[in-house]
Amino acid sequence: MKAIVFQQYGSPDFLQLKEVEKPVPKDNEVLIKVHAVSINEWDWAILHGVPFANRLAYGLFKPRLQILGADVAGRIEAVGNNVRRFRSGDEVFGDLCRSGWGGFAEYTCAHEKALVPKPASLTYEQSASLPQAGLLAVQGLRKGKLQQQPVHQAKKVLINGASGGVGTIAVQIAKSCGAEVTGVCSTAKMELVRSLGVDHVIDYTKEDFTKNGQQYDLILDVKATHPVLDCKHALCPAGVYILVGGASSVVNQLMLLGPLISLTSKKKMSLLLYKPNKGLDYLIELIESGKVHPVVDKIYPLSETVDAFRYYGDGRARGKVVITVAHSAAS
Repeated sequence: MKAIVFQQYGSPDFLQLKEVEKPVPKDNEVLIKVHAVSINEWDWAILHGVPFANRLAYGLFKPRLQILGADVAGRIEAVGNNVRRFRSGDEVFGDLCRSGWGGFAEYTCAHEKALVPKPASLTYEQSASLPQAGLLAVQGLRKGKLQQQPVHQAKKVLINGASGGVGTIAVQIAKSCGAEVTGVCSTAKMELVRSLGVDHVIDYTKEDFTKNGQQYDLILDVKATHPVLDCKHALCPAGVYILVGGASSVVNQLMLLGPLISLTSKKKMSLLLYKPNKGLDYLIELIESGKVHPVVDKIYPLSETVDAFRYYGDGRARGKVVITVAHSAAS
């Protein structure tokens, strides 16, 4: 089968399209015929071998994990002897980051618990765009205790990084809860963020949300572009700051200062510990009710995965970048 393989850390140039052996599912696994897979920040980080924790997990000097891709959508080709939830022919999707990765390929294996049925209303491309990004948004907003509120009690929510995979979903969920939402993005992406229904948009190239005098009940930070203490000033007296990704320097700051801030004030500042596939059923409900829709920017064939990664790494993506995997009639 064809797969995108990398054998040393570095730029997208190290990604190679190769013929590799088709995997065989274990007793509790299914074999997935991959139709679509999306690029996440974690793929980019592992490819580059950063931060150092990724090298500890996936190979110190060269990658043990050679086929990236966690967010997949496809059709089950075969099932292991102990699989009970699915059968051959079922359409599924999910996050395979705890189940071996391997999505940038024609076939991959995964534990049955890493998957859920694909809604008929979604394409493979839309489904593959959702798991990691969508659930970072769901889990981050839940950790921030955002829930449906009456209009007169609407919470002020800021999404830093509102135009990416996580941010576009977070904006929509926050609006569905009745929040007053501010999205932070670049000039070129303001139109997209406005189209998602935000109440206010901040162009970070012209305005610093930590220094404009505004304060928020909840800040969901996808980018980690500001020091923790600056973000603290942008919180209401009992505000909550949740970091879901971004620069490791800010992550380290938060791990050190967050507990101290939470102990010495009513403000709460913490890091989200992502749990793969937790809340996926809720996200599907939001999508099927029309409250949330996937935002897919560009779609590339598997043979152009290098170009897809370059586009992603340049920071140009609006929403998600998805790879499609074509199969011949005989495959």
